[in-house]
Amino acid sequence: MDRKKLVLLLAALVIAAGTAFIARSMFAGSSAPEAVAATADAQPTGPRVLVANRSLPVGTIITQDAIGFQAWPNELVQDAYFIDGESDVSKLLGTVVRFQITAGEPVTQGALVAPGDRGFLAAALAPGMRAVTVPVNANTAVAGFVFPGDRIDLMMTHDANGLKATETILRNLRVLATDQSTSQNTVDGQTVARTVSTVTLEVTPKIAEKIAVAQTVGTLSLSLRSIADNSTDLERAVASGDIKIPDNATPEEEARLLARARAMPSDTGSSYVTGADVSRFAIRSATQSSPSGPSNNVGEGSSPMPIIQASNGVPVQSAPAAPSGPTVRVMRGEQSTSVAAGKTGGVKTDTARATAIGGRE
Repeated sequence: MDRKKLVLLLAALVIAAGTAFIARSMFAGSSAPEAVAATADAQPTGPRVLVANRSLPVGTIITQDAIGFQAWPNELVQDAYFIDGESDVSKLLGTVVRFQITAGEPVTQGALVAPGDRGFLAAALAPGMRAVTVPVNANTAVAGFVFPGDRIDLMMTHDANGLKATETILRNLRVLATDQSTSQNTVDGQTVARTVSTVTLEVTPKIAEKIAVAQTVGTLSLSLRSIADNSTDLERAVASGDIKIPDNATPEEEARLLARARAMPSDTGSSYVTGADVSRFAIRSATQSSPSGPSNNVGEGSSPMPIIQASNGVPVQSAPAAPSGPTVRVMRGEQSTSVAAGKTGGVKTDTARATAIGGRE
């Protein structure tokens, strides 16, 4: 081999080896800072700052489980942050979120509004909602075990022309405050129940009007809801089609729509109980003659006796109207009742000492 070619070959080998060494050094040097940065991010060495444990929408009342301290990089700490050891978290309980805070985001001093501050109650209300106050006592407010942030159903008890009735007129109402307090009383970490005289509720404008009228009709009582009831009612509403989610909605939009539907109060699906449902001696409404009139429950196929008002105010039954056309006299012991002949099929003939005697009157 020519000496000149051999020299060129050796020079090429040396250059290739040098290039490989330099490239290896460059790749090894670039990977080291990434590992250091990842370790630094995973274990911040700065002070512990107050962060949101979950997403806190506008109007959320701060509770003990909503916030907590977390280590934060020292170079990212701001003056508006709450620092562990320098801030008293107990003073933040009962404050209201003014601006939305995402999960894991530091809580700033300007994001919370405290009771007594201007605009506190307005900040606690969700968009489009109103605040109304109803009078309560120990009996009608679950003995003081209703606290701000709880959800309740509202019942109304009234007397409708001698008919005692209680109706659940509103459901899923959020409690904003009890008396003038928006926080829970705690002693040694334990929640203390106390008797209150007023409860402030978050409602829609239409429901606010209904509550104003309901206070003049009868006595209002609170019924505390279970935390699981909201999810159950929401699933039922979605299954029935009352709540519709667009097919092209993103997961974030769907979660936002469901959260708003879960928090909305409802004035539909009301239920009621009358005195006749708890006592056989109470007057029952006569659905056979009129939607609101009482009934004597004489028997199937018979016309109900109308209720008249005696001089002392006690409702009594008047004499039944005489049937027209062919009749059948039904004997029950020493009492007899005349019913139309075409309606005798409803008479229970297996009753002891009951005898049907056919005839015309």
